[in-house]
Amino acid sequence: MPTTVVIGAGPGLGMSVAHRFGREGHEIALISRNAGRHPGYLAALDAAGVKATAHRADVRDRPSLLAALDAAAGHHGSIDVVYYGPGAADPDAVPASITATDVASAKEAMGWIYPAIDAVGAVLPRMLERGDGGLLFAGGLSAVVPVPALGSLAISSAALRNYALTLHAGLADQGVYAGILTIGGLIERGDIHRMMTAMPGPLPAGTLDPDALADAAWTLYTDRDAPEATFNALL
Repeated sequence: MPTTVVIGAGPGLGMSVAHRFGREGHEIALISRNAGRHPGYLAALDAAGVKATAHRADVRDRPSLLAALDAAAGHHGSIDVVYYGPGAADPDAVPASITATDVASAKEAMGWIYPAIDAVGAVLPRMLERGDGGLLFAGGLSAVVPVPALGSLAISSAALRNYALTLHAGLADQGVYAGILTIGGLIERGDIHRMMTAMPGPLPAGTLDPDALADAAWTLYTDRDAPEATFNALL
């Protein structure tokens, strides 16, 4: 059976991707920093008939990320698809606006790009040997639509998007697909959505169904004719 690794597995989009690919016959390897959530995730996947494992790693801790990928490959035998979509380390943290962004905050935001490159480096050689595989990413709409309030996050979103699109071009004739979901809005069931809905007042952005986003990820991977799917629910 093919195996999909979900890096940054959370209750919103990450688990929707796990269920979507699992329905297509993929085994799932979840990677996230919150191991306390893993039993619930695995139980939900098992109830849906999906074989899955879970591995703890903070993606910004390079040794733990690479060890988790090694463990996933060792258990499942191969890694056929990687989905990279880790959430914010602190959902409560509010980024400084772009006019207040300094080098330190830009470097901090760019720290979310390097794990994506590490993950690709860990799995791509074998994908190229097989002549098949998939690399999927989730990034923010601020990569293409100016959102000054997101500050340094817009910089890192643009970098991740460019990395994914350039991978798509570089791998086009080698059998390995790369693509990105570019997302603007609050993803239902996710941690940030739950935090925002618990606060008084209107939501700062529209909401998006993570199952619909996961469907788009599957379509990108299977059709392989587009490098990107964009969702804009910003108010």
